[in-house]
This record gives sequence, structure tokens and C-alpha cells, in this order.
Amino acid sequence: MSANSRLTVAVHALAWVGLYQSRGYAVATSEQIADSANTNPVVIRRLLGELRAAGLVHAQRGAGAGWMLARDLAEITLLDVYDAIESGPLFGMHRAEPNQDCVVGAGIQPALKSVYGRLDQALRAELAATNVADVLKDVLTTR
Repeated sequence: MSANSRLTVAVHALAWVGLYQSRGYAVATSEQIADSANTNPVVIRRLLGELRAAGLVHAQRGAGAGWMLARDLAEITLLDVYDAIESGPLFGMHRAEPNQDCVVGAGIQPALKSVYGRLDQALRAELAATNVADVLKDVLTTR
């Protein structure tokens, strides 16, 4: 299985827009952001659409169209971004119910639910403790 990179790309996009705006530019295009993330602009537009629905970015239409932050980067936590783009639990259960006549099949989901619940709480706490401004600061100090 491959790792999900949606959170990484969404944080990348927000950090890029924040840096771009801090340099005096009003709006950033999907193409500019996609160039930085080395991905297709359609991927960026889809993610930014989800971030817009969560109130993290605004879209400007018409002449000078593009994206801008709706809030300061210091006010956007990684949990805000995660909640905007990821739906459902961190780990899922079986697609089909396991064999309930099997001792493992009958007990696996209840056993894992509590573990997964603790993992989800820990993840959410870690993501809430970091904002996108922190990430951008770290990015700029690694160069």
C-alpha cells in the first residue's frame, strides 16, 4: 500500500501561498503552486477546493484569478488542514465483516477499535499542536 500524500500536498500549497503573499503578491494560481509541488494543477485545484469549503482559502475569479489565504498561516493548524481534506477514520476495518464463527474473526474489530481510537486521538493532538506558519518557518530554515 502506498502512503497518502494529500495532507502533505495541502500543507505545501498553503505554505506556498502564505510565502507568496508575504512577498507582496495578492493571489497565487494553481499552476504556480503545482509547479512547486511538482504535481498537476488539477490536483492542487481539487485540494484547494476542499480547503476553501473549510474556510482556509478564498478563490478570486475573473481577471487576476487565483487563490489567497482566508486566515493567517499561524491560525491554521495541521488538524484544520487534515479535517478539511481527509474524511473518515485514520484506519478502517474490514470491507466485509469477518467470519464471526472464527475466534479471531469475531474479536479482531473490537480489539482494534480501542487501539485505533487512541491512535486517532494522538494524531489529532499532534496535528493541532502545529500550525502551517510553523511548517513554513521550518522549511525556510532548512534552506
